[in-house]
Amino acid sequence: MKVVLALGSNLGDRFETLQGALDALFDAPELDFVAVSPVYETDPFGGPEQGPYLNAVVIAQTTLGPRTLLERAQGVENAFGRVRQERWGPRTLDVDLIAVGDVTADDPELTLPHPRAHERAFVLVPWLRADPDAVLAGRRVEDLLAGLDQDYVRLRADLTLQRPI
Repeated sequence: MKVVLALGSNLGDRFETLQGALDALFDAPELDFVAVSPVYETDPFGGPEQGPYLNAVVIAQTTLGPRTLLERAQGVENAFGRVRQERWGPRTLDVDLIAVGDVTADDPELTLPHPRAHERAFVLVPWLRADPDAVLAGRRVEDLLAGLDQDYVRLRADLTLQRPI
């Protein structure tokens, strides 16, 4: 089943954190790398005053279930010092499950597809670059992007995430 994960960081060495997270996600079995987007720098979305983020999207194939994927994502966040104090606050690392195949879930711990992904250019722009045929909840990502402000999503051509080792 196809998995879409969004990575973001705006504290510390943001690029090294994204590369480390990418490597860590694939360090355990049953998650197979398919693609990673270019890196984008984005202005913060909501929350308190804070610095810009680096964002990327990763595509993978897996036989793991959504809860196991969520646990793996949270474990990687924790390994990079993620502290959950303030909603939309600054963070060393954010790993969001955007979509897991066609699975839908709606509970306090896990909502799939991600409930706000369709309105976030900082997720959709990199996702479209990683997967030009991307679809979210039956709608083409390209079409979802057409109605969104994308000016705050800036390509960082000087930064390239490497395939996980």
